[in-house]
Amino acid sequence: MNTTRNPARLTARRVGVLMLSAFLLYGIGSTLATSAAAPAATAGAASLLLTTGAAMMLLNSAAVIAIGVLMLPILRPRAPIIAIGYLATRIFEGVVLAIGVVSLLTLSAGAVAGNFLAYNVAMAGLGIGSLFFCAALFRSRLVPRFLAAWGFVGYASFALGCVLELLGFAGAGLVSTIPGGLFELFFAVWLIVKGFNPAAITAPIAPVALSTFVSQS
Repeated sequence: MNTTRNPARLTARRVGVLMLSAFLLYGIGSTLATSAAAPAATAGAASLLLTTGAAMMLLNSAAVIAIGVLMLPILRPRAPIIAIGYLATRIFEGVVLAIGVVSLLTLSAGAVAGNFLAYNVAMAGLGIGSLFFCAALFRSRLVPRFLAAWGFVGYASFALGCVLELLGFAGAGLVSTIPGGLFELFFAVWLIVKGFNPAAITAPIAPVALSTFVSQS
């Protein structure tokens, strides 16, 4: 299929690639950056690890914000408030994660703890904001409903785990990432391979208010 004649298909692929890229950028970047604080790391190696890791984490922030920007024209005709809310969610995620990177770059005693705090705040925000995103996907049938439902459960688990982590329940955030993380990986691949449902893209659009999603939940 020629994606130049199907902008929604091109958008789906771009969102899928960005989701996969963000997953790798933050995962690898945070591992490199935090390992710079390891006692065995020499000064030169630690500096290189920190710089490389921080750069990758900042690229992740740019990628997640771009996801919200790309999804805006897809969601806005169908759920205007949710479309704007999802963009705001992704901006919040990207900015707070970037604040965590700045914390790491200070090389202070609490740098790693500061980044950990920023991560959990950002992911809690992402989880809560993405619940409405998944509800919009479910109602619009842009993707199969089982996938939207999986995302809703995954993000709810993610948000709850990160909130519990912030409240002092160590390990809750890590466990809670499993359903949400697997959803994002599967969702990304789905968008790259399948794209949005063509019937949903071409169907007459009747914008739905946020209250409709709340009343039906």
